[in-house]
Amino acid sequence: MARKTTDGNAAALVAECARDGMTVAVGGFGLSGNPFDLIEGLRDSGVRHLTVVSNNMGVDGKGLGILLENGQVDKVIASYVGENKRFAELYLSGELEVEFTPQGTLAERLRAGGAGIPAFYTATGVGTMVAEGKPTAEFDGRTYVQERGIVADLALVHAWQGDEDGNLVYRLTSQNFNPLCAASGRVTLAEVENLGGRGTVTPDQVMTPGVYVNRIITSVPREKPIEQRTVRPRDESSNREASA
Repeated sequence: MARKTTDGNAAALVAECARDGMTVAVGGFGLSGNPFDLIEGLRDSGVRHLTVVSNNMGVDGKGLGILLENGQVDKVIASYVGENKRFAELYLSGELEVEFTPQGTLAERLRAGGAGIPAFYTATGVGTMVAEGKPTAEFDGRTYVQERGIVADLALVHAWQGDEDGNLVYRLTSQNFNPLCAASGRVTLAEVENLGGRGTVTPDQVMTPGVYVNRIITSVPREKPIEQRTVRPRDESSNREASA
C-alpha cells in the first residue's frame, strides 16, 4: 500500500530511494506528463551514473534535460532525442551511452518488465542496427528479434488523480509511458495533481493499481511547459473585418 507523505517534499522522498548506478524509468511524452517535481528531486539528490529509461530526454533546461546538464546520466534508453542540444553534445563526444529503441518496442519492453516477462520477439528492427547483437528466431516464415523486458530500480511518474492507496488516473497525453513506467519499477514514486483519501479513485477509474506504487505525493502547482508552440500567422484582413 502506498503511504502519503505529509509535506509533499519530492526531494526528500527521492533522496530516500535514489542510489548511484540505478536504472530509472521516467514517464511522460515530450514534456507532457513529466513528473517534474520528482525529476528535480532526483537532480537534487546528487546521485550519479544513472541509466534513464524514457521515451525522450526532455529539452534543454526542462524535464530530464536537467539531469544531463548536471552530469548525472551515463546511459539513456529512449526512442526520441531530437529536442535536446546538450544530449547531442554528450552523445557525439562519447560521454553518454545511448540505446535507441523503436517507440512501440520501448513501450512493450516496459510493459513486459512490469508483467514479469523477461523477453519477447518482435519484427520491428530486424535487419537494422536495432537488431545487432540480439538473438533472432523465425516464426511462420518471418524473422523476429528478441527484446528484453525492462525492470527499473526506480520509476518516477506523474498522474492527474490518485488516492492514498496509490491508485492512479492519468489524463490525455500523460497516459503515454506513465502507466508502463509505473508497472516496471521495483520502487515506484508517483506525484499527482489531485490526491484524495482512501477509495477516492473508484475501481473502474483505476489506470495504475496501487499495488505498483510505493509512495505518492501531491505535485506542486506549476505552469506546464510546452515543448513546441506552433501558431498560424495572424491574418490582418480578417482582423480588419472583425473590427469593422
